[in-house]
Parts: sequence; structure tokens; C-alpha cells
Amino acid sequence: MKACTILVLLTVVMASSLACSHETSAHASATTNSEPAVPASAKSEMTDATEASASAAPAPAAADSAPLPHIDAKRAFEYTREVTAFGERYMGNENHKKLERYILDHLKGDQVEDDAFTADTVEGKFPVRNIIDKFPGTKDGIIVIMGHYDTNYWLRGTGYVGANDGGSSTAILLEFANQLRGARTGDSASPKKRDGYSVWLVWTDGEEAVKTWTETDSLYGTRHLAEKWEKDGTLKKIKALMVMDMIGDADLDIIRNTNGTSWLLDLIYTAAERMGYQSHFYALQGPIEDDHLPFYNRGVPSADVIDLDYGYHNVFHHTPQDTMDKLSPKSLEISGDTILETVHLLDQR
Repeated sequence: MKACTILVLLTVVMASSLACSHETSAHASATTNSEPAVPASAKSEMTDATEASASAAPAPAAADSAPLPHIDAKRAFEYTREVTAFGERYMGNENHKKLERYILDHLKGDQVEDDAFTADTVEGKFPVRNIIDKFPGTKDGIIVIMGHYDTNYWLRGTGYVGANDGGSSTAILLEFANQLRGARTGDSASPKKRDGYSVWLVWTDGEEAVKTWTETDSLYGTRHLAEKWEKDGTLKKIKALMVMDMIGDADLDIIRNTNGTSWLLDLIYTAAERMGYQSHFYALQGPIEDDHLPFYNRGVPSADVIDLDYGYHNVFHHTPQDTMDKLSPKSLEISGDTILETVHLLDQR
């Protein structure tokens, strides 16, 4: 993840319970910088979605004549490859700075803002930079889509490149920018507004824990941004916020994160159903901590689009085995198309 900071160990067995923790022993065994054990309080239960109550069942897809969206999956996959090629991208290192420049180079001509600050962590002070790309709309309100671009500080020196966890989320937002940019007209100085809500793409930083996942050692970028947007009134304008994390896994299985807003989770499923992708969504459900939490806890309608079943028993997560050969352009297509269709459905509300 981080893209995702927390880690879930999933065993896909019918009617079984699945343990969810921020880190696992598989991390420590694969690295020279072993991560401390996670306290019991950091664990939660994952369940088979078929055991959920009927009230949680997604609503059927509504009739709509609008054309279905389609990202350029090959391009998104190539972005993932280029991001991964930077290598370790933890806060403060040179590769992290190079990736920042790479992202900004792709956003030239867009309405881009920075949320930069210094985070005080258990391992010292680190520069943190959230990158925000704004696409104004004709409707009053904002749809926010986020994905983190950092890798784990505690995995430094191991060769960990985070192809899925950080690479895929960075790439899908770059492709979303292409799609949003291509849908508008006018010159760069005065582009036409999109027909719908404003859409803000946010490359979040400091999502991963520096040492051990806790409320204070995680989500550095989004905790800062949520507080900032609360103070300046932006939070009240957000109609929906969605986080993309670990969405490139070739065996894609998006979990229904119950730390999220039910109607938005249902709307995402409706979008997946309209695209014919519903089999890749919500076979499992449970509470997951990710970049959406600082906003969700402040009352913003939020959802986390994440696959935490990464390899058998989640064996690839937060290990040097998180590499490009585990990913698929089709998975990026499924996640990307579904969220763009969700944006369309939100515009109709």
C-alpha cells in the first residue's frame, strides 16, 4: 500500500475471518530493517462480504445513456514502470525528490498547488509535499481522488521499490489527469470547466509509517492536509473523497473498507457493475486504515479503493518482492475505469 500504510494479511477461504494488521512478520524476514511487532490494538477482522447484512448490499446500477469511460491502461502501466524505476522513494531521499519533479513535469499547464511542510517524526524531521492538481467544474462542489507516492522509510536499503504500493497509485492519478485534461476545451490560460463537480487529484506524501504504524506515525501528508482544509473551509465543499491504493495487483480484489461512507462504497460498486467489473469488488470486507481516514473522521464522505490481498497470504506487501511482474495493465484499467464512472455518477447526483 502507500501507497498504503497499513497491511492486511488475507486468507481467502469461504466464510472465514481474516486478520488485518498494519505490518506482518513477512516484512521483517525480508528486510534488514525489521519492523517492530504490531500491538493487538492495531488489528481488526476481515470477513467474507457474503456474510454482510442485507442493508450493506449495493444498489443495482441505474439506467444511463452516457458512454462508459476507458483509461489508457498501457500508458498507466508504463507510468507505473517509470515510477518504480526511481527505486526507493522514502521521504527526504533524492529519488523521492526526483519523483516529485516527474509528477510535476506531467502536470505542466494544469492548475497545480503544493501543500508542503516539515513533519516531526520518531526518526527526526522530514520534508513532506502533497501535490494537488485541480480541474474546475461547473457544479458547486469538489470530488477528491488521492493516492500516495512515497515508499517506506523503514525499508530503506533493502531494494524495496513499491511497484504496487505507491507506484500504481501514483500512475493512476497521472492517467486520471490525462483523461480530465482531454475532456475539456480551451487554451491552458483559460480552459473550459468540466461539466460536473470540480475534480482535485492529490498525490499524497508521508502515507507510510516511518517506523511503526500508529495514529501519529502514519498518514503525515493527509493528516496535515485535512487540518488545513478544515481551517480554510475546503472540507465543507467536498462531495466525495476516494483513495486509490495498491490497485495494480494482477489478481485484483478490491476490499469493501468499512472505514468508509456506505453510500459512496455502494456507488463505487454500482460503477463497477456498469463496467462489468463487479467480480473484482467486495468479495471481502473489513475496516482498513489509509489516507482517507483524516477526512472520513471529519465527516467527509470517503472511500478507500484498495486490494490488500497481494500474493498468497499477502506475501508481496511491504517486501522487495513488490515488483512490476506482479502487476497487470488490466487491473489498472478495472480500477481506473470504475473510479471515472463513479465520478460520472457523482456528477449526476
